[in-house]
Amino acid sequence: MKYSALIVAAGSGSRMNLGFNKVYAKLQDDKTILETTIQVFEKDPDCEEIIVVTDQVDFEKYIGHKENVLIVNGGNTRQQSVSNGLHNVHTDYVFIHDGARPYVDEDSLNRLKQSLEVNKAALLAVPCKDTIKVTKDGFVENTPDRSTLIAAQTPQAFETKLIISCMKMAEEAGFTGTDDCSIVERFSQEKIAVVEGSYANIKITTKEDLC
Repeated sequence: MKYSALIVAAGSGSRMNLGFNKVYAKLQDDKTILETTIQVFEKDPDCEEIIVVTDQVDFEKYIGHKENVLIVNGGNTRQQSVSNGLHNVHTDYVFIHDGARPYVDEDSLNRLKQSLEVNKAALLAVPCKDTIKVTKDGFVENTPDRSTLIAAQTPQAFETKLIISCMKMAEEAGFTGTDDCSIVERFSQEKIAVVEGSYANIKITTKEDLC
């Protein structure tokens, strides 16, 4: 199946204290995080277009001009940035991916594509390894059954018209989701398929993650 890759990379990366957007930090192979992320989709023949939500000046400064990449300005929030990017999608399906997750692999993308052949929404996820505690006012409230918990990753994949419709309803309702799937959960009746991800598909958040 053919799809568009919508890569969200408009954040400031303030937690890493780099003085610039963290997606332009270099990995060990001397390529930036964002450049490595983009290459994953460049290698996939089913990816028909790549849309990156980021600052164009920064992109050209750290990576340079790419003919096959459309740059779109971000919004004040991640959700607004995703919405801006979605207006430029021209395929029936879209994979929304964090620019700071450069290690998603080809097998994970293929499993997502297979899921979208029968579902309108799907996300990569892995089982939680750690015990999770629910807390309130600094004290433990309860311990959920770990076997029911998963850690959501990206890409999160959707029928394009579904996610656009849900994003519009979220904006009208003033609702901010914690990820793209939470928007679909709230504003549609579609079930979201869980697709096996990889523990290597980390989101780079701190300087230690670059090692």
